[in-house]
Amino acid sequence: MAKSFEPENKLPNMIGPGTKIIGNIETNGDIRIDGAIEGDIQSKGKVVVGPNGEVKGEVKCVNCEVSGKVDGKVLVSELLSLKASSNISGDIKTGKLTIEPGSLFTGTCNMEHGASKTMQTPGTKK
Repeated sequence: MAKSFEPENKLPNMIGPGTKIIGNIETNGDIRIDGAIEGDIQSKGKVVVGPNGEVKGEVKCVNCEVSGKVDGKVLVSELLSLKASSNISGDIKTGKLTIEPGSLFTGTCNMEHGASKTMQTPGTKK
């Protein structure tokens, strides 16, 4: 009998400064972006966009901290933290939101208790 194997990732994934990735990223763990991503990011952990990080695409995760730039939808099932240097252009859907003075946000924000239950899983349509 075959057993499903999903490796548990204890170390965070890191996209360093000067690195640009074109394509989608899926991870079971945390990821930190200090470079540039053109594509969607899906994480079962926390996504951190550093002060010099840039994402052009949808971000879907459990927790998210943005200090850099995101151009696209941000879907966070628990806590989204926008730091003073953050710049988001796109719609947000989250359970909880913290915003520091100085952060920039253009789009709509929808906060729902239990947002994780209403978010779509990959491959499903609502």
